[in-house]
Amino acid sequence: MMTKRTLASLILGLWCGGVGASRAEDTRAEIECAYRTARAAPVDASDHRKYAPSREMDILHLRIEVTPDFAQRTLRAQVELQFQPIALPLAELKLDAVGLQIQTVAATEPIRAWQTTPDKLLVTFANPIPPDHAARVTIHYRAEPTEGLYFRTPEMGYRPGDTHLFTQGEAIHARHWYPCFDAPNEKFTSEMVCHVPEGMIVLSNGRLLAETKNPSSGLVAFHWLQDKPHVNYLIALVAGYFLKLEEQDAAIPLTFYTPPSLFADAANSFRDTKDMLAFFEQEIGVPYPWAKYAQVCVNDFVAGGMENTSLTVLTDGTLFPNATENLRSSQGLVAHELVHQWFGDLVTCKDWTHLWLNEGFATYYEALYDGHKNGRDAFLYNLYRDAQTILGQPLDLRPIAWRNYDSPDQQFSYLAYPKGAWVLHMLRSQLGPDLYRRCIRTYLERHAYDTVVTEDLNAVLEELSGRSFDQFFDQWVYHAHYPELEIAYAWDEKTRLAKLTVKQIQTLSDKVLLFHFPLPVRFQGKSGAVTHQVTVKEKTEDFYFALPEAPTLVRVDPDFTVLAKTKLTLPHPLWLAQLDEPSDLLGRLGAVIELAKRKDKETVAKLKQVLNTDAFYGVRIEASKALRAIHTDDALDALLASTDQPDARVRRQVTADLTGFYRGSVSAALQAILEREQNPDILAEAIRGLAVYGAPDIRATLSRYLGSTSFRNVLAEAALRALRTLDDPAAIPAVLEVLDRREPEFTSNGFASGLGTLAHLARHEDDKGPVREFLLRRVNHPKLRVQLAALRALGDLGDPQALPVLETFAQAGKENPQRQTAERAVAAVRAARKPPEELRTLRDEVLGLQKENRELRRDLDDLKKRFEAVTPAPPPSSEKESAPRKKKK
Repeated sequence: MMTKRTLASLILGLWCGGVGASRAEDTRAEIECAYRTARAAPVDASDHRKYAPSREMDILHLRIEVTPDFAQRTLRAQVELQFQPIALPLAELKLDAVGLQIQTVAATEPIRAWQTTPDKLLVTFANPIPPDHAARVTIHYRAEPTEGLYFRTPEMGYRPGDTHLFTQGEAIHARHWYPCFDAPNEKFTSEMVCHVPEGMIVLSNGRLLAETKNPSSGLVAFHWLQDKPHVNYLIALVAGYFLKLEEQDAAIPLTFYTPPSLFADAANSFRDTKDMLAFFEQEIGVPYPWAKYAQVCVNDFVAGGMENTSLTVLTDGTLFPNATENLRSSQGLVAHELVHQWFGDLVTCKDWTHLWLNEGFATYYEALYDGHKNGRDAFLYNLYRDAQTILGQPLDLRPIAWRNYDSPDQQFSYLAYPKGAWVLHMLRSQLGPDLYRRCIRTYLERHAYDTVVTEDLNAVLEELSGRSFDQFFDQWVYHAHYPELEIAYAWDEKTRLAKLTVKQIQTLSDKVLLFHFPLPVRFQGKSGAVTHQVTVKEKTEDFYFALPEAPTLVRVDPDFTVLAKTKLTLPHPLWLAQLDEPSDLLGRLGAVIELAKRKDKETVAKLKQVLNTDAFYGVRIEASKALRAIHTDDALDALLASTDQPDARVRRQVTADLTGFYRGSVSAALQAILEREQNPDILAEAIRGLAVYGAPDIRATLSRYLGSTSFRNVLAEAALRALRTLDDPAAIPAVLEVLDRREPEFTSNGFASGLGTLAHLARHEDDKGPVREFLLRRVNHPKLRVQLAALRALGDLGDPQALPVLETFAQAGKENPQRQTAERAVAAVRAARKPPEELRTLRDEVLGLQKENRELRRDLDDLKKRFEAVTPAPPPSSEKESAPRKKKK
């Protein structure tokens, strides 16, 4: 499964995630109910460490028959499960089932009783079923699922002609729509029968056996069979109105489906599939293992993509028009999910601790395909960006193979995806491509249609290479972090020796080891280039290299074979030489990053030259970022002179980096971009950048784009974000009107973001009534992400009159996402009602002075009493002396 990396560029980020355009379309809100914040299980809990569950029975075959009610968003269904006990007699069948209304349970063996618990269906047999005796249980039930199976209907705000449903089983969500053994350490064959109105189509795993209309009901039954074993979470059902593209690759039918309203852009996302399939079969060495390969885009998918056997479900966010040029692409997402048909489907991780065996392979081979199609530099740039994701988590001390998770969904992180990919890349670098391919082919063939753990891969590597990889997996997979290196270079002209001092400075513990790894070093001079390899294994080591002359280039790990955070100290001329080396992408990237630390005119001029002439777009992007970081007037002038870029990716980066400066020239440049630019994503970047300029003409521009029509409404959404930054309550009526009138034109995420903008603008208004009522009308929205956004927005609005409604949601079930969101909103509203900090401080000061005053008064009273105690009282006065004297005239 591709989360939003990254899900972010993984998300990874996120990465639960997509690639390419889908990475930019994070659909996290709807799955808040399943994807919790990553945290370790309590150490005193019995399930502190997670393991695969015991298999008391071998499941042979699963048949699911479903009749969905799209209007009511419910199911009538039955499940037939064929199984046999493995080693011991089976007295009770335990199936995962959450929220299912079980009606009847029957079996080929006598049943004593059955019962449901909050998360199980328990079937107790009259007599234990003996080992190896095949039995079958049939379960009739109804369901109104909120997880695992999702409807997209007009009643929910989706286009009437696009009505459909889809499922998502990974990690353990299938239990919410059918009773099952919901763990990845059991494989079986399956069937799917689904009855839908005529005109709809049904997609599922394997081969379509029949399509039959029932004359009495008018429903059409689609009957699919997956006759090759697979794990439970890979069962898929998609049903509704779709249009299809198709192509043939040898014996494998290739199809691509979208809802009718999105079909115009389908070809852009489908176009590389045939080439990918041919490449992966050649690179992996194992033929594609399933009967077909279908891909289907659905509205508001809960991840980036999902690699169900022979049927991948994709987010509709991956679709894109030609106008976006190369800013959006489905290549990464489509490649990632296709690779899973081997790694994850044919061979599956036994439990979620070893998820990297699914996701790491998919992420790495996604990069290998990019290199195949777009050249080696593209492959290396994938590794570079993935490394930046990993190195950006310096405080995370979880290993890749981590058992202390609270929920399996927490495993779908950068550790399984880019770090898992880097583990494979380091193995490939050490073994060489040919031996690596042989090992991977053997690994797949040996464990085909079975489950694996990390040691299964290690065993094949050691068998075929003759090397021990125990230490490798111990430090990279079973322990956390990565090497942090400080490397200093020195040249001794007398001895003609180059010296490298290598220090490992990561903090060592029982979680982070001192790493042991090979490190290539390349020197280039007048006599040519020479590469040495050293072994780094100590905290501090000196390495000496005899060379014929002082090198003009010094490259540590020039081919990017080690995942490490490296600080390399070189003389400035060597960095400049590195920047001019056309065959060394990584060297040029490193030089650009190093030059970003300087602010002199020569450096700015050099970076400007790179920005406009380097052969690879990624280096030009980094040069633009470096100029923004330098942030001098000369750097700004360099960016202003570099807006005319032929590659849209660089053009967008320059536009974004211009917004890092506050100058009148930047405002003028952004407005000029709006006049000439055609790419909607670059226009959106410029619109957002104008937000800091509050001139009347800027406000008019934002107003114009707020009412504009564009791909996925990206320009109106950008205008909303700009208005939030501008923070002018005068925009509230226009924002209200656009959100109310044009809600169907926004993506779910875009509309949800608009609600947040509206609340932000109105948070200091005396009359919050119109905005409050607008938000309250959406707290029961049928789209969960809009509903949650409305609840969050009410918290941001800070209106006490919304508290009664928010408190009703705050009383929902503990694991309910509405409850969690409403609780935070209630807390935000109550906090807003407290006096400002300045008033609290003033009050505290007044109270303190009052306290001091009382203490002083007590001290004075005490002194007075002491004085009176030691001073004699005056004699009493006579009556005559006390009489007042008369004044003389």
